[in-house]
Amino acid sequence: MSQPGAAIETLSIARGRFRAEILTLGAAVRRLEVPGRDGRSANVVLGYRDLEDYRAHPRYYGVVAGRYANRIGGARFSLDGIEYRLPENDGANNLHSGPLGFDLRNWAVEQRDAESATLGLLSPHGENGFPGNLHARVRYAIEEDGLAISFTATSDRATVVNLTHHGYSNLAGEGAPAILDHLLQIPASRFTPSDATQIPTGELADVAGSPFDFRTPKRVGQDIEADDAQLRIGSGYDHNFVIDGAWRSLRRIATLFDPGSGRVMDVHSTEPGVQLYSGNHLADGAPGTGGSVYAARAGLCIEPQKFPDSPNQPGFPSARLDPGREYRHDMALRFRIAATDEEAFPG
Repeated sequence: MSQPGAAIETLSIARGRFRAEILTLGAAVRRLEVPGRDGRSANVVLGYRDLEDYRAHPRYYGVVAGRYANRIGGARFSLDGIEYRLPENDGANNLHSGPLGFDLRNWAVEQRDAESATLGLLSPHGENGFPGNLHARVRYAIEEDGLAISFTATSDRATVVNLTHHGYSNLAGEGAPAILDHLLQIPASRFTPSDATQIPTGELADVAGSPFDFRTPKRVGQDIEADDAQLRIGSGYDHNFVIDGAWRSLRRIATLFDPGSGRVMDVHSTEPGVQLYSGNHLADGAPGTGGSVYAARAGLCIEPQKFPDSPNQPGFPSARLDPGREYRHDMALRFRIAATDEEAFPG
Protein backbone atom coordinates (compact mmCIF):
# COMPACT_ATOMS: atom_id res chain seq x y z
CA MET A 1 0.00 0.00 0.00
CA SER A 2 1.34 3.43 -0.95
CA GLN A 3 2.27 5.58 2.04
CA PRO A 4 0.78 9.10 2.50
CA GLY A 5 4.18 10.72 3.09
CA ALA A 6 6.05 9.07 0.23
CA ALA A 7 8.06 11.13 -2.25
CA ILE A 8 5.99 12.69 -5.03
CA GLU A 9 6.97 11.52 -8.51
CA THR A 10 6.17 13.47 -11.69
CA LEU A 11 5.28 11.58 -14.86
CA SER A 12 5.25 13.22 -18.29
CA ILE A 13 3.16 11.93 -21.20
CA ALA A 14 2.81 13.54 -24.61
CA ARG A 15 1.54 13.11 -28.15
CA GLY A 16 1.80 15.67 -30.91
CA ARG A 17 1.03 19.12 -29.51
CA PHE A 18 -0.48 17.80 -26.26
CA ARG A 19 1.55 17.22 -23.11
CA ALA A 20 0.54 16.37 -19.52
CA GLU A 21 2.31 16.09 -16.19
CA ILE A 22 0.88 13.57 -13.72
CA LEU A 23 1.79 13.44 -10.03
CA THR A 24 1.77 10.23 -8.03
CA LEU A 25 0.23 12.24 -5.15
CA GLY A 26 -3.51 12.14 -5.76
CA ALA A 27 -2.85 10.85 -9.28
CA ALA A 28 -3.16 14.54 -10.10
CA VAL A 29 -2.90 16.18 -13.51
CA ARG A 30 -0.56 19.08 -12.70
CA ARG A 31 -0.15 20.41 -16.24
CA LEU A 32 -2.03 19.94 -19.50
CA GLU A 33 -0.57 21.82 -22.45
CA VAL A 34 -2.96 22.54 -25.32
CA PRO A 35 -2.43 24.61 -28.51
CA GLY A 36 -4.49 27.74 -29.15
CA ARG A 37 -5.64 29.65 -32.21
CA ASP A 38 -2.24 31.35 -32.46
CA GLY A 39 -0.48 27.97 -32.62
CA ARG A 40 1.14 28.37 -29.23
CA SER A 41 0.50 25.91 -26.42
CA ALA A 42 -0.50 26.87 -22.90
CA ASN A 43 -1.08 24.97 -19.68
CA VAL A 44 -4.88 25.05 -19.24
CA VAL A 45 -5.19 23.50 -15.76
CA LEU A 46 -4.51 24.92 -12.31
CA GLY A 47 -1.97 23.46 -9.92
CA TYR A 48 0.69 24.35 -7.37
CA ARG A 49 4.25 25.48 -8.17
CA ASP A 50 5.61 23.69 -5.07
CA LEU A 51 4.68 20.02 -4.98
CA GLU A 52 4.57 19.98 -1.18
CA ASP A 53 1.72 22.53 -1.28
CA TYR A 54 -0.51 19.74 -2.60
CA ARG A 55 -0.16 18.27 0.89
CA ALA A 56 0.09 21.48 2.91
CA HIS A 57 -2.81 23.33 1.24
CA PRO A 58 -5.02 20.70 -0.39
CA ARG A 59 -7.52 22.14 -2.88
CA TYR A 60 -8.06 19.06 -5.06
CA TYR A 61 -6.15 20.55 -8.02
CA GLY A 62 -6.37 17.95 -10.79
CA VAL A 63 -6.67 14.98 -8.42
CA VAL A 64 -8.67 11.79 -8.44
CA ALA A 65 -11.43 12.47 -5.90
CA GLY A 66 -12.54 9.35 -4.03
CA ARG A 67 -13.38 6.87 -2.86
CA TYR A 68 -16.61 8.85 -3.02
CA ALA A 69 -16.23 12.16 -4.83
CA ASN A 70 -18.44 15.06 -3.70
CA ARG A 71 -20.58 15.14 -0.54
CA ILE A 72 -22.27 12.51 1.61
CA GLY A 73 -24.88 14.03 3.92
CA GLY A 74 -24.45 13.65 7.67
CA ALA A 75 -21.12 11.89 7.00
CA ARG A 76 -22.88 8.54 7.09
CA PHE A 77 -24.74 6.04 4.93
CA SER A 78 -26.27 2.58 5.31
CA LEU A 79 -25.64 -0.48 3.17
CA ASP A 80 -27.43 -3.80 3.72
CA GLY A 81 -28.67 -2.58 7.08
CA ILE A 82 -25.25 -1.53 8.37
CA GLU A 83 -24.52 2.13 9.05
CA TYR A 84 -21.09 3.43 8.11
CA ARG A 85 -19.85 6.66 9.69
CA LEU A 86 -17.37 8.87 7.88
CA PRO A 87 -15.26 11.84 8.99
CA GLU A 88 -17.04 15.17 9.12
CA ASN A 89 -14.80 17.45 7.04
CA ASP A 90 -17.40 19.77 5.48
CA GLY A 91 -19.53 20.95 8.37
CA ALA A 92 -21.55 17.92 9.42
CA ASN A 93 -21.01 16.28 6.02
CA ASN A 94 -18.24 14.33 4.32
CA LEU A 95 -16.55 15.87 1.26
CA HIS A 96 -14.44 13.84 -1.19
CA SER A 97 -14.05 11.10 1.47
CA GLY A 98 -11.42 13.08 3.40
CA PRO A 99 -9.35 13.68 5.36
CA LEU A 100 -6.61 11.72 3.60
CA GLY A 101 -8.89 10.86 0.73
CA PHE A 102 -7.53 9.63 -2.57
CA ASP A 103 -6.28 13.17 -3.30
CA LEU A 104 -3.70 12.93 -0.49
CA ARG A 105 -2.62 9.34 -1.10
CA ASN A 106 0.49 8.51 -3.10
CA TRP A 107 -0.55 6.25 -5.96
CA ALA A 108 1.70 3.51 -7.32
CA VAL A 109 2.83 3.67 -10.95
CA GLU A 110 1.69 0.42 -12.55
CA GLN A 111 2.41 1.17 -16.22
CA ARG A 112 3.83 4.02 -18.24
CA ASP A 113 4.99 4.79 -21.75
CA ALA A 114 5.46 7.93 -23.81
CA GLU A 115 1.73 8.53 -24.22
CA SER A 116 0.05 6.96 -21.17
CA ALA A 117 0.35 6.15 -17.49
CA THR A 118 -1.65 3.89 -15.18
CA LEU A 119 -1.63 4.43 -11.41
CA GLY A 120 -3.12 2.19 -8.73
CA LEU A 121 -4.16 2.47 -5.10
CA LEU A 122 -5.36 0.10 -2.39
CA SER A 123 -7.84 1.68 0.00
CA PRO A 124 -8.13 -0.75 2.93
CA HIS A 125 -11.38 -1.81 4.57
CA GLY A 126 -12.42 0.80 7.10
CA GLU A 127 -10.32 3.64 5.67
CA ASN A 128 -12.24 6.84 6.48
CA GLY A 129 -15.13 4.58 7.46
CA PHE A 130 -15.77 2.96 4.08
CA PRO A 131 -16.31 -0.81 3.84
CA GLY A 132 -14.26 -3.12 1.65
CA ASN A 133 -10.68 -3.39 0.47
CA LEU A 134 -10.93 -1.30 -2.68
CA HIS A 135 -8.40 -1.60 -5.51
CA ALA A 136 -8.64 1.54 -7.67
CA ARG A 137 -6.86 2.39 -10.90
CA VAL A 138 -6.73 5.40 -13.18
CA ARG A 139 -5.28 5.42 -16.68
CA TYR A 140 -4.31 8.66 -18.41
CA ALA A 141 -3.66 8.55 -22.15
CA ILE A 142 -2.84 11.41 -24.51
CA GLU A 143 -4.81 10.86 -27.71
CA GLU A 144 -4.90 12.78 -30.99
CA ASP A 145 -7.29 15.39 -29.61
CA GLY A 146 -6.65 15.47 -25.87
CA LEU A 147 -6.61 13.44 -22.66
CA ALA A 148 -8.57 10.24 -22.04
CA ILE A 149 -9.11 9.18 -18.42
CA SER A 150 -10.38 5.76 -17.30
CA PHE A 151 -11.18 4.77 -13.71
CA THR A 152 -11.72 1.19 -12.54
CA ALA A 153 -12.20 -0.33 -9.09
CA THR A 154 -12.99 -3.64 -7.41
CA SER A 155 -13.90 -4.46 -3.81
CA ASP A 156 -14.00 -7.59 -1.67
CA ARG A 157 -17.27 -6.53 -0.01
CA ALA A 158 -20.23 -4.28 -0.82
CA THR A 159 -19.24 -0.61 -0.81
CA VAL A 160 -19.91 2.67 -2.61
CA VAL A 161 -17.62 4.18 -5.25
CA ASN A 162 -17.67 7.45 -7.16
CA LEU A 163 -14.41 8.47 -8.83
CA THR A 164 -13.83 11.60 -10.88
CA HIS A 165 -11.14 13.92 -12.16
CA HIS A 166 -11.23 17.13 -10.12
CA GLY A 167 -9.47 19.36 -12.63
CA TYR A 168 -9.65 23.16 -12.61
CA SER A 169 -9.66 24.49 -16.18
CA ASN A 170 -8.86 27.89 -17.60
CA LEU A 171 -8.65 27.68 -21.38
CA ALA A 172 -7.04 31.14 -21.58
CA GLY A 173 -4.08 29.59 -19.77
CA GLU A 174 -3.18 28.91 -16.15
CA GLY A 175 -2.76 32.23 -14.36
CA ALA A 176 -5.31 34.10 -16.52
CA PRO A 177 -7.55 36.18 -14.22
CA ALA A 178 -10.97 34.49 -14.48
CA ILE A 179 -13.20 32.10 -16.38
CA LEU A 180 -16.32 34.30 -16.30
CA ASP A 181 -16.06 35.11 -20.04
CA HIS A 182 -15.71 31.46 -21.05
CA LEU A 183 -18.81 30.13 -22.80
CA LEU A 184 -20.28 26.92 -21.38
CA GLN A 185 -22.89 24.51 -22.64
CA ILE A 186 -24.26 21.56 -20.62
CA PRO A 187 -26.98 19.32 -22.13
CA ALA A 188 -28.93 19.06 -18.88
CA SER A 189 -32.62 19.91 -18.46
CA ARG A 190 -32.48 19.29 -14.69
CA PHE A 191 -30.17 19.80 -11.75
CA THR A 192 -30.17 18.67 -8.12
CA PRO A 193 -30.91 21.61 -5.77
CA SER A 194 -29.11 21.59 -2.43
CA ASP A 195 -30.02 22.45 1.13
CA ALA A 196 -28.10 25.05 3.13
CA THR A 197 -25.26 22.55 3.74
CA GLN A 198 -24.97 21.73 0.00
CA ILE A 199 -26.58 18.29 0.27
CA PRO A 200 -29.14 17.52 -2.47
CA THR A 201 -32.76 17.74 -1.38
CA GLY A 202 -33.65 14.80 -3.64
CA GLU A 203 -35.52 16.99 -6.11
CA LEU A 204 -34.63 16.99 -9.81
CA ALA A 205 -35.42 20.61 -10.68
CA ASP A 206 -36.10 21.99 -14.17
CA VAL A 207 -33.37 24.43 -15.24
CA ALA A 208 -35.71 26.41 -17.53
CA GLY A 209 -35.84 30.07 -16.63
CA SER A 210 -33.12 29.70 -13.98
CA PRO A 211 -29.40 30.60 -13.81
CA PHE A 212 -28.74 26.85 -14.17
CA ASP A 213 -29.90 26.68 -17.79
CA PHE A 214 -26.76 26.02 -19.83
CA ARG A 215 -28.54 24.11 -22.58
CA THR A 216 -27.85 27.07 -24.86
CA PRO A 217 -24.24 28.25 -24.56
CA LYS A 218 -23.73 31.28 -22.35
CA ARG A 219 -20.99 33.08 -20.46
CA VAL A 220 -20.14 31.42 -17.16
CA GLY A 221 -20.48 34.82 -15.51
CA GLN A 222 -23.77 35.80 -17.15
CA ASP A 223 -26.00 34.76 -14.25
CA ILE A 224 -23.49 33.93 -11.52
CA GLU A 225 -24.43 36.99 -9.42
CA ALA A 226 -28.19 36.55 -9.91
CA ASP A 227 -30.49 36.84 -6.89
CA ASP A 228 -30.99 33.09 -6.58
CA ALA A 229 -31.15 31.01 -3.40
CA GLN A 230 -29.12 28.16 -4.88
CA LEU A 231 -26.35 30.46 -6.06
CA ARG A 232 -26.20 32.01 -2.60
CA ILE A 233 -25.78 28.56 -1.04
CA GLY A 234 -22.81 27.75 -3.29
CA SER A 235 -21.40 31.30 -3.49
CA GLY A 236 -21.81 30.74 -7.23
CA TYR A 237 -22.08 27.47 -9.12
CA ASP A 238 -21.31 24.36 -7.08
CA HIS A 239 -24.09 22.05 -8.25
CA ASN A 240 -24.76 18.72 -9.92
CA PHE A 241 -26.45 18.68 -13.33
CA VAL A 242 -28.48 15.70 -14.58
CA ILE A 243 -27.26 14.98 -18.10
CA ASP A 244 -30.06 14.40 -20.58
CA GLY A 245 -30.50 10.94 -22.13
CA ALA A 246 -29.08 7.54 -21.35
CA TRP A 247 -25.76 7.11 -19.59
CA ARG A 248 -23.09 4.36 -19.27
CA SER A 249 -21.86 5.05 -22.82
CA LEU A 250 -19.27 7.71 -23.55
CA ARG A 251 -20.97 10.90 -24.76
CA ARG A 252 -20.42 14.65 -24.59
CA ILE A 253 -21.60 16.11 -21.28
CA ALA A 254 -20.21 19.68 -21.54
CA THR A 255 -18.42 22.08 -23.87
CA LEU A 256 -16.27 25.00 -22.69
CA PHE A 257 -14.98 27.73 -25.05
CA ASP A 258 -12.54 30.59 -24.51
CA PRO A 259 -13.14 33.13 -27.32
CA GLY A 260 -9.77 34.82 -26.71
CA SER A 261 -7.55 31.78 -27.31
CA GLY A 262 -9.99 29.88 -29.52
CA ARG A 263 -9.61 26.75 -27.37
CA VAL A 264 -12.66 24.50 -27.07
CA MET A 265 -12.84 21.64 -24.55
CA ASP A 266 -15.48 18.96 -25.06
CA VAL A 267 -15.89 16.86 -21.91
CA HIS A 268 -17.10 13.29 -22.44
CA SER A 269 -18.18 10.81 -19.76
CA THR A 270 -20.13 7.63 -19.08
CA GLU A 271 -21.63 8.99 -15.83
CA PRO A 272 -25.17 10.37 -15.26
CA GLY A 273 -24.24 13.72 -13.71
CA VAL A 274 -21.67 16.48 -13.74
CA GLN A 275 -20.69 18.86 -10.95
CA LEU A 276 -20.03 22.42 -12.07
CA TYR A 277 -17.88 24.34 -9.61
CA SER A 278 -17.00 27.88 -10.60
CA GLY A 279 -13.92 28.17 -8.36
CA ASN A 280 -15.68 30.44 -5.91
CA HIS A 281 -13.18 29.90 -3.07
CA LEU A 282 -9.85 29.85 -4.92
CA ALA A 283 -8.48 33.16 -3.69
CA ASP A 284 -5.44 33.54 -1.41
CA GLY A 285 -3.86 30.14 -1.90
CA ALA A 286 -0.23 29.20 -2.40
CA PRO A 287 1.39 30.18 -5.74
CA GLY A 288 0.21 28.31 -8.81
CA THR A 289 2.41 26.56 -11.36
CA GLY A 290 3.09 29.84 -13.16
CA GLY A 291 4.02 31.64 -9.94
CA SER A 292 0.89 33.76 -9.50
CA VAL A 293 -1.66 33.42 -6.69
CA TYR A 294 -5.04 32.52 -8.11
CA ALA A 295 -8.04 34.79 -7.69
CA ALA A 296 -11.54 33.53 -7.04
CA ARG A 297 -12.98 31.99 -10.22
CA ALA A 298 -9.58 31.73 -11.89
CA GLY A 299 -10.61 28.22 -12.95
CA LEU A 300 -13.69 26.02 -13.02
CA CYS A 301 -14.32 22.33 -12.47
CA ILE A 302 -16.43 20.12 -14.70
CA GLU A 303 -16.59 16.86 -12.72
CA PRO A 304 -18.51 13.92 -14.24
CA GLN A 305 -19.88 11.73 -11.46
CA LYS A 306 -22.69 9.94 -9.72
CA PHE A 307 -24.92 12.45 -7.98
CA PRO A 308 -23.84 13.86 -4.59
CA ASP A 309 -25.18 11.93 -1.58
CA SER A 310 -26.34 9.03 -3.78
CA PRO A 311 -25.76 6.48 -0.97
CA ASN A 312 -28.55 8.25 0.99
CA GLN A 313 -30.81 9.03 -1.97
CA PRO A 314 -32.62 5.93 -3.30
CA GLY A 315 -34.03 7.94 -6.21
CA PHE A 316 -30.53 8.72 -7.54
CA PRO A 317 -28.40 6.39 -9.71
CA SER A 318 -26.74 3.87 -7.41
CA ALA A 319 -23.07 4.12 -6.45
CA ARG A 320 -23.01 0.58 -5.02
CA LEU A 321 -20.21 -1.80 -5.97
CA ASP A 322 -20.45 -5.50 -5.06
CA PRO A 323 -17.70 -8.14 -4.94
CA GLY A 324 -17.12 -9.74 -8.31
CA ARG A 325 -18.19 -6.59 -10.16
CA GLU A 326 -16.02 -3.84 -11.61
CA TYR A 327 -16.66 -0.16 -11.26
CA ARG A 328 -15.75 1.76 -14.42
CA HIS A 329 -15.92 5.41 -15.38
CA ASP A 330 -14.53 6.57 -18.71
CA MET A 331 -14.11 10.25 -19.48
CA ALA A 332 -12.17 12.41 -21.92
CA LEU A 333 -11.11 16.02 -22.35
CA ARG A 334 -11.13 16.60 -26.12
CA PHE A 335 -9.80 19.86 -27.57
CA ARG A 336 -10.28 21.77 -30.80
CA ILE A 337 -9.96 25.33 -32.11
CA ALA A 338 -12.86 27.61 -33.04
CA ALA A 339 -12.90 31.09 -34.56
CA THR A 340 -16.48 31.93 -33.56
CA ASP A 341 -19.17 30.93 -31.06
CA GLU A 342 -21.05 29.22 -33.88
CA GLU A 343 -18.00 27.11 -34.71
CA ALA A 344 -17.44 26.23 -31.06
CA PHE A 345 -21.06 25.09 -30.63
CA PRO A 346 -22.13 23.80 -34.05
CA GLY A 347 -25.14 21.85 -32.75
